[in-house]
Amino acid sequence: MNTNKITVIGSIIVIILIITIPTIYKVVSMHHDNLYRVVEDKIIEKAKKCRNDGICLNNKITLKELYENKYIEKMSDPVTKEYYNENSYITIDNEQYKFVSVE
Repeated sequence: MNTNKITVIGSIIVIILIITIPTIYKVVSMHHDNLYRVVEDKIIEKAKKCRNDGICLNNKITLKELYENKYIEKMSDPVTKEYYNENSYITIDNEQYKFVSVE
């Protein structure tokens, strides 16, 4: 009887771990993705504004250009809290904006 209780309790713990560990991983991963999307959207929004104002005319706008023209303040990676490299850039292709982070 004692071995049955240990087996049942052990099985319940294993089942709970099998369910919770992947769930926690997915929630944290989705949270990080959302943080990155918000920062990238903010950078892209400011690049669009710079382009519409006629200041940033290239199809490749660097963060350095946005900083120098006072469109944004220094931006940092939301997870690691390190500042993005000034050489990171936004590419524009057929009015599709994409942020590319340079290490």
